[in-house]
Amino acid sequence: MNERAKTKVVITEAELGRLGTDALVALGMRPDDAADAARILVLADLFGVSTHGVSRIESYGERLMIAGIKAMPEIQIEKVAPAIARVDGDNGLGPLVGQRALSAAMDMAREHGIGVVFARGSNHFGPVAPYNMIAAEAGFASMIGSNATTTIAPWGGREAKLGNSPLGFGIPDPDGRPFILDMAMSVVARAKIRNAVKQGTAIPPIWATDSNGVPTEDPTAALAGFLQPIGGHKGYGLALVVDLLAGLLSDAAYLTHVRSWVDAPDQPQNLGHFFILIDVTRLGSADWLSRRMKDFAAILHDTPPADPARPVLLPGETELGNLERQRHEGIAIDPEVLKALHRFARVGASAGETLG
Repeated sequence: MNERAKTKVVITEAELGRLGTDALVALGMRPDDAADAARILVLADLFGVSTHGVSRIESYGERLMIAGIKAMPEIQIEKVAPAIARVDGDNGLGPLVGQRALSAAMDMAREHGIGVVFARGSNHFGPVAPYNMIAAEAGFASMIGSNATTTIAPWGGREAKLGNSPLGFGIPDPDGRPFILDMAMSVVARAKIRNAVKQGTAIPPIWATDSNGVPTEDPTAALAGFLQPIGGHKGYGLALVVDLLAGLLSDAAYLTHVRSWVDAPDQPQNLGHFFILIDVTRLGSADWLSRRMKDFAAILHDTPPADPARPVLLPGETELGNLERQRHEGIAIDPEVLKALHRFARVGASAGETLG
């Protein structure tokens, strides 16, 4: 037995998808909706991003059980132009709203060459990379983002006014791996700091500051303080752009109007997302794109590494390697996460009549 299997339970993609779906169904969701939402979370685990995988069903489930998130939302799609639509998520589970918005963007991109969707009335929708991956597998280049609960202070400020809004890009390769870049606006995601609290470990001082704006290695103090933005003032500006697209233009909440799911778990967050998809088949043949993508990657891979033990990689290569390996070997999951899924399935089944 390898080290990976000693500390974690190895489960197939199909089994994990069924378990995640069953937990969400027991928590009141429709089976098809639950399966669509679980797909995003399972892809996160396949990528090796366990902080945003099926472990998220624990926090989602707590809000579903008190109707802070609607288990059976009536998601509405409104076409406002030939290639632009708005999605009202009706306070549904974020990955479900995200899947519906992505599907609408793909439909318009197939018809018009480009599809743009602004979603509102949503919640935390998981990591961005799974959406970029689904789009790339269908032949679309994508730029996708969401706003988030406030955790970052404006550059030079001492109060959190903007979220650690994720932003992702995807470019398909018809004959190989797509290019996937999934990034937050902070040096690290807040989930990594929460994990450090659970594990009782220190964090690097470049990750966050305490409530006084002083860099800290204490994860508990960091959760009470602010995340450090990437690139200083440039990261701050980029975070604002994401919130303008995802929050302001979508008619969702933005900046401090976004409610914290920790402080007000029974209240809608009204998060917003945006999806911009391009049908790359309109630009050239599959052979044309594949040749150019391979040349693009080769130029970077051929760069002499500063550290011979660490070759130059493209963004997303590590995660895509994890996905390929875990699809073959099985997904390594923390046994406590699996216990939580089983527990929510049981509790959700008994509390289902309170959901809606």
